[in-house]
Amino acid sequence: MSPKKALSQKAVSAKERATETQNTQDKTVAALIADQAREALSVIFAVRFANSLCVRTFFQPDEYFQVLEPAWQLVYGENSGAWLTWEWRHALRSSIHPMIFAFGYFVVDSFWASYRVPTVKANWLLMAPKALQTAFAALSDWYTWRLAEKLYGPSSAAAWSVLLMALLNPWQWYTATRTFSNCLETTLTAMALYYWPWEILGTDPDDKDKSRDSIVLFSSSSQVNSLRLSLLLAAFAVLLRPTNIFIWISICTLALTRFTLSGKSPLDRRALLILFREVLLCGSVALSASLLCDRQYFGEWKFPPFAWLHFNVTKDLAKFYGQNDWHYYLSQGIPLLCTTITPFALQGLAKSLDAESSFPATTSNTLKALSFIVITTISTLSLVSHKEIRFIQPLLPALHILAAPYITSFFTTLSVSGATTCPPPALGWKRKPLLAVALLINVVIGGYLSWFHAAAPIQVMSFLRGEFERIHPNYLNFGRAAPNATVSADDLDNELQELFALFLTPCHATPWRSHLIYPALSARALACEPPLDTAPNSPERAAYQDETRQFYADPVTFLARDLWPRDAPGEHMARYIVGFEGIETPLRKYFDSAGPGSRHKIQPREVWSAWNGLFTDDERKSGRLVVWETGYYDD
Repeated sequence: MSPKKALSQKAVSAKERATETQNTQDKTVAALIADQAREALSVIFAVRFANSLCVRTFFQPDEYFQVLEPAWQLVYGENSGAWLTWEWRHALRSSIHPMIFAFGYFVVDSFWASYRVPTVKANWLLMAPKALQTAFAALSDWYTWRLAEKLYGPSSAAAWSVLLMALLNPWQWYTATRTFSNCLETTLTAMALYYWPWEILGTDPDDKDKSRDSIVLFSSSSQVNSLRLSLLLAAFAVLLRPTNIFIWISICTLALTRFTLSGKSPLDRRALLILFREVLLCGSVALSASLLCDRQYFGEWKFPPFAWLHFNVTKDLAKFYGQNDWHYYLSQGIPLLCTTITPFALQGLAKSLDAESSFPATTSNTLKALSFIVITTISTLSLVSHKEIRFIQPLLPALHILAAPYITSFFTTLSVSGATTCPPPALGWKRKPLLAVALLINVVIGGYLSWFHAAAPIQVMSFLRGEFERIHPNYLNFGRAAPNATVSADDLDNELQELFALFLTPCHATPWRSHLIYPALSARALACEPPLDTAPNSPERAAYQDETRQFYADPVTFLARDLWPRDAPGEHMARYIVGFEGIETPLRKYFDSAGPGSRHKIQPREVWSAWNGLFTDDERKSGRLVVWETGYYDD
């Protein structure tokens, strides 16, 4: 063998060994990153589970009436005492969300079916939704952090700051473990954004291969599968909350127009055809699954997004639940959603649109897309008169990611830069007093809202449930409803002939069957059905008053005319009456010896009360929440 040939073979062998060594190192690094990700998920889940245990306050009715009540009826049947609102009777909501929580109830009921300890079963039924929502909240945080690692680099300070912002955000602490559809929407959105192929927006030129214009999209099955997973998650998010479509319209518009984007576009005819094929395929799968679930739930073919648009847009019924200024999301939404990181989120929004960026093209374009998502969604939703902060909650992962480089450079010695070094530079802290104040503000806000503010509506359900267990221990057992089951005459004879609790509070001011639990615990509350049969801006709609408004307009007259009329059948007399302290005077006036309710011979006696917070969005809920015992029934 010639010396020249031997040297050539040695060079090839050295190159192969170097390649093999590099591959081994890459696999080792990938394994370490995977281990770190799994450990992080465990820690996040533990934090969110503690979070769920700390949340013992009432926020908004949809947490219960748009998911837990229909879920309860799915498992325990129509005679279980679940309260289905008009949205479910008119198929405005997707049944997918309550079916998830119905599964939780099913598991608990199956496990405790052979045990005759109904009070323990009741506690597990209370915990089941918390456990499920804890998992969704943890996944939302985890996938947001993983997306940040994709953009800023694994184990980078900016990526870790995204995770810390998510866990320490008081709004997240207050709402993430609640069973709102917006919370599940946020999780689905964060997951879909993580799996989305962001290279589609453009990549850096390949300096090593000048003949190659751009990377080839979807060249492997793993890339196509990632796209499919992203599209499926996005489709279910849109079916759950139709307004989520603005997020994906924003991304697609930016990818096609390349407005403000840098780098070279990898989109070619082949990639567009694959995209179109996968959108059609994944959209059809998600839509079919949704239609089948709704067919099973409603008993006929329904498509809730159409009903949602008809009632909320065509009939303009959203106004019935309140109207807000056009700037609500700007002046209140983002500040409350982001709290102490608001300046950094706004800075991230502005800086991401700069033509010059220190980040790689893919990262820079992704940040621009996230900013475009925020701007487009807020601009569109601002056109709708009814606004709530949780409607823009799916934007929170994007806001955290946008804020990350600037909050990191503000509080640490690291600069805002897309460059990564190995080993990473040492992390030094600055402005420590300001950081401590910001953290303290977050802890105080999150702690107060989660533990103290409006805790009374949750506590009163525990009181009533405990009283029912004490007074009627023989009526605690219950189980899943059999298919096509009917109520027999014997069952009717064995039912309690009493109204255990009457809620004279604003409509949906407390949870319902998900917290009362026992079907035999009969309860009645004031309703607030919207004027479904009236035209927008008509005199009939302007004059309409629901049951809650009628009661608060003239409580004594409402009790005498609608609840307990003298010359017509009315409600059973309640064992307990629940209301905020403002109704005590008219309540006693009704039962007074000179009042219209004197024939009942009742003097309400206060047996329980709880403070309801420092402030309220409804003056009718101010002060204490009180329970009065009527003394009408003998224990």
